Amino acid sequence: MKKLVFFAFFLSGWGLMAQNEAKVIDWKLLAKVDFVDQYFEEFEAWYLVPDFSDEVENLNGKKVLIKGYVIPLDVDGGKYALSAYPFSACFFCGGAGPESVMSLHFEEKPPRLETDDYLNFVGTLKLNKTDTEDFNYILVDCKLMK
Repeated sequence: MKKLVFFAFFLSGWGLMAQNEAKVIDWKLLAKVDFVDQYFEEFEAWYLVPDFSDEVENLNGKKVLIKGYVIPLDVDGGKYALSAYPFSACFFCGGAGPESVMSLHFEEKPPRLETDDYLNFVGTLKLNKTDTEDFNYILVDCKLMK
């Protein structure tokens, strides 16, 4: 019994330690963004540019922990996205908006991840308003949490 109590205490302490290092966020928070049309001369096209809420702006450059569904982009190159929704309902399929997906830029090449793996990731959140070739949310120095 004492071993069981110690093990439970150890696990709860580890969870608190991980949370103290990174702010746990969710997709509901990241949905606090509006989009405005902006013309990009270099592409001769209009794009939706995010206008992040103050609450989201305050996360820029901060270490965060988020969970979501993995969307492989280039498995051999280690490029993945994370989505609030499974692939069948994600942003790519027209079932959600750009606020429901983020790029995962790993610190090291990740293990092979599968479509719709529901996993936790930690990294530094970068808000993207200008790079039209990446998502509005980017998790840099990203690590898979086990």
